[in-house]
Amino acid sequence: MNKKVLIISTSLRKNSNSQILAEEFKKGAVEAENEVEIISLKDKKINFCIGCLACQKTQKCIINDEVKEIIDKMLTSDVIVFSTPIYFYEMSGQMKVLLDRSNPLFPSDYSFRDIYLLAASADTDKRSMDGALKGLQGWIDCFEKASLKGVIKGTGADESSSISALSDILKSAYDMGKNV
Repeated sequence: MNKKVLIISTSLRKNSNSQILAEEFKKGAVEAENEVEIISLKDKKINFCIGCLACQKTQKCIINDEVKEIIDKMLTSDVIVFSTPIYFYEMSGQMKVLLDRSNPLFPSDYSFRDIYLLAASADTDKRSMDGALKGLQGWIDCFEKASLKGVIKGTGADESSSISALSDILKSAYDMGKNV
């Protein structure tokens, strides 16, 4: 069965390692005949959540920025893939802000069931990803029909595009996409 897959790339860096992981995941998912879209937060205007909770009643955020378009796509996707660089052992700030702003999804009849995390870090210790994984799991736990299906820990990728030399990590992202 073909799935609607949304990949959200949260890095602001040109030629980012996490974006490269997202592209590899996409190649596999497309080859498996899924409908795949990548959204990059690189040039998106995304404001902080103000905690008003109006979205809990209306399923719409009162802040007028580019998040509405992303939330609408998240709502109707079967699979959501978050791709992030690791900064100080945590997900990127852009990813955290997007997760906070996705609060209108909480009371909705969302379609997503499968969540994936693709992460890239300069640190070579896979534990450097644990903070991001814990943060994402906290978000997933708020959506009882969704679960974490896979994680790619792209360690040892410090310079821009340096993950391209780590063929085993790229293959893992591709294979994960192919088996989504």
